[in-house]
Amino acid sequence: MHDLPTPTDASASELLVDNAPYLRAVTDLADKCRVVTRGAIYSHSGIKLVDQGTRIDSRLYERLVQHKLREPIDTHLVAEDMVDHAALVAAGRGVAQQPLTQLLVRALGSPARLLAPLPLIPLPAPLAFRLTVMREQRPDLYQHSLQMMMVAVFLGVQSGMDERGCVPLATAALLHDVGVLHMEPAWQDPLHKVVGAGRKHLVAHPVTAMLVLRAAQVYPRPVELAVLEHHERMDGTGYPRGLQGADISPLGRILLLAEVVAAFYEKYPDMPAQQLSLMLRLNHRKFPSDLVAHVLPLLQQPAHAADRADRGAGLEPVGADAARHIEALASAFGQWERAKGALPGLSPSDADSALAFVEGRLRALQKVLVEAGAHPDQQSQWLEPLQGDTAGLAEVAFVGREALWQLKTIVNASQRRWPAVMERQHPADAAVADWCDWVTQRL
Repeated sequence: MHDLPTPTDASASELLVDNAPYLRAVTDLADKCRVVTRGAIYSHSGIKLVDQGTRIDSRLYERLVQHKLREPIDTHLVAEDMVDHAALVAAGRGVAQQPLTQLLVRALGSPARLLAPLPLIPLPAPLAFRLTVMREQRPDLYQHSLQMMMVAVFLGVQSGMDERGCVPLATAALLHDVGVLHMEPAWQDPLHKVVGAGRKHLVAHPVTAMLVLRAAQVYPRPVELAVLEHHERMDGTGYPRGLQGADISPLGRILLLAEVVAAFYEKYPDMPAQQLSLMLRLNHRKFPSDLVAHVLPLLQQPAHAADRADRGAGLEPVGADAARHIEALASAFGQWERAKGALPGLSPSDADSALAFVEGRLRALQKVLVEAGAHPDQQSQWLEPLQGDTAGLAEVAFVGREALWQLKTIVNASQRRWPAVMERQHPADAAVADWCDWVTQRL
């Protein structure tokens, strides 16, 4: 039995009640297209803030943001040209032309099976409005949601789901990121670094999305659950609940892999298939092996000659980072060993749990790297022989980049689970906090 968080979950509830970022997105949308209230908007204390039939614009933002609203604002609004099923299908056809979805289409023979669930997805007015806000204010997020939906449906089809069975899966995938609309705009900046307690909005967004779907009262429990779980990992290192293996629902397992597959193609335009394949193999404990088995063959398809030439030309700057990544990894591992060595009489087995957590995660990462022949001690020996081999150096760089990303996830997870560690009240806490600061500042 999977227990879902209740709407009293503190961090998610703060975000759900129309926080400032979402209200800003709504009122900014109203400056671009006609948005009208279909019912009066009241504050939680019963004060009428906006009359029924009022046209919304950004000038109302300050009035709305100063009050806690009685109901979510999207239950009272309607916009012109709202997202509907026809709009979803049209947008899906456009996304089907992207490189990733072209791989899926070739595997299935046509885009029809990937798009088939879209007209059947329940789309009550509040969710249609949210998708409209996403389409107009965060088109990147809208495209990501559609692409992830198609990856999820592909995985469902390959796992034996029929068309009807794919509808709940497609629903969860399409709506999985509606909680992101409640996050601060700074999160859209790839250079934006927030760690520790400051990541609470990121960690809460799956809960926020789940609560949005629950409030609509039309989605079955497996859909809510899958949305909640789309950032979990099979080894328990995901969020928001740190579930492991079979504790993650079947739809949740599909979503967590589909999210990563779609995100890789969006984030890494240079040889995304090679990088995704490498990441999945290096992190095989994090993802469902039966589902990964449907993805890896797609990534091994040969590229056209022209594509290979273009990619080869673009790999030189990637490969140039190989030595830097190896050095950064070696330094991070060495820094941890020095931090542990400064603890008189303490070891990870009898110290604070955060110390044991970081030690265990780093040992697991180093083991995976050794098994792949990609540990800094091993890779440094390959650099000189690989000089002039653009593709070889790029692969070393890809491995290093993925491992550095894993270091950052260890920092984020330790600070999220043990925020008191950063107060450095005990030697073990100080060791963890100092290493986290070192990684954050240098990587």
